[in-house]
Amino acid sequence: MSIMRFRHTSWGIRLGALAVWVALFSLHTLGQQTGADSGGVTYAKDIAPIFQKNCQQCHQSGAIGPMPLTTYQEVRPWARAIKQKVVQGEMPPYRYDRGIGIQDLKYDLRLSEAEIQTIARWADSGAPLGDPADLPPPVSFPDPNKWAFAEQFGPPDLVIRTKPFTLEAKGQDVWWRPTVPTGLTQDRCIKAISVKPSMKGRAAAHHANSDLLVFDEKSGQYVESQRLTEYALGKVGEIVPPDACRTLPANSMVRWDVHYYPIGQKLENDVIEMGVWLYPEGHRAPYKQDLKLYSLLMKGGELEIPPHGTAVTQGFHSFKTPVRIDSFQPHGHFRLVGKTLEIFYPETGKLELISSISNWTNNWHTSHIFADDAAPLVPKGAVLVITGYYDNTAANKQNPDPNQWVGLGSRTADEMSHAWIAVTHLDDEGYQGQLARREERKKAKAQAAAAK
Repeated sequence: MSIMRFRHTSWGIRLGALAVWVALFSLHTLGQQTGADSGGVTYAKDIAPIFQKNCQQCHQSGAIGPMPLTTYQEVRPWARAIKQKVVQGEMPPYRYDRGIGIQDLKYDLRLSEAEIQTIARWADSGAPLGDPADLPPPVSFPDPNKWAFAEQFGPPDLVIRTKPFTLEAKGQDVWWRPTVPTGLTQDRCIKAISVKPSMKGRAAAHHANSDLLVFDEKSGQYVESQRLTEYALGKVGEIVPPDACRTLPANSMVRWDVHYYPIGQKLENDVIEMGVWLYPEGHRAPYKQDLKLYSLLMKGGELEIPPHGTAVTQGFHSFKTPVRIDSFQPHGHFRLVGKTLEIFYPETGKLELISSISNWTNNWHTSHIFADDAAPLVPKGAVLVITGYYDNTAANKQNPDPNQWVGLGSRTADEMSHAWIAVTHLDDEGYQGQLARREERKKAKAQAAAAK
């Protein structure tokens, strides 16, 4: 069951949520004012290891980062800009608030507060190199065009490609919807999935969604079955836990929905690829997982943000069985500045904040994958509460034009109000079993820690 509503307001946010946001922005302001003594912080000893762990996978020659940051000579000219970006939470590009809700995430690229302050002190003290003997050995990174999960799972078992498409250098947004076969001859469970635009086309591909079509014997035609996956700019991919199956049916087709927008240079015969890793043949999982769009607008609802104004949307969704939330990915465009996921428990009246992203950017659509023992277990009847915050004022740095009315639409100049959420559908026995096993592991960890 889904119940949704839309509110237009001048930031009529609950006091609790507002306090959280004020605290976050206060932390950012405090970070910007931090300076003074470096305390002996040097690039060789302190900064290079942080960059190797969190930055260089994108900031290397030929990768998506705008400049390489693999040596002191490459880093030094950008020291002040780097400090500003990390203190404001813009880099690394993993926009997920610290200290609020669930913090145990897979593929978490965030810097710790200590690492942020280390970078700030280093930049403020003149960005010294220090002793070259303290430099860590250079890190060897995979090909920037390599599949996202190749290090963990090897090459994908299946690669599904769009048909070639040519995008002109200038013009309006364009949608490309080719249908292609999967090539599978038997049903399989997906282990992981990642969409990879071409190196030249990455900046032009706003999103590349995909639906599965299966053959219907009665009509003799392929009909829509379910969502396969979703890609938006900056997304790495999705991983399906071993106790859940997101099925890729035999003899199915994939219908792509690709949104391109011109970037000033022509893309000829551009192809987007989808890598699919599969569980072994015969893999049996007790539960089904799906990825769906969860709207923050009631059916037929509108989103209108006035010039120099703000808006809030809020959607409510409940389930007929217990579920596990495996991942949460907000979606929006240039006026979206934040989104939260909460769970409301009707029996107790408790409202639990699960995830908060308060510095959203349209440049990075991250699927926040919860760690195995952290993924929210939601009892039957509880309600997901998803809230989106929009800012169409000049204070929003990513706003292209605060003088325009902004409405709901698919163009990048429009706005959207939804989230992509991967849900594993449990039964009562499975829900209680997962709760019990988590409690057992928690006690075992506590005992092991006490024994030390």
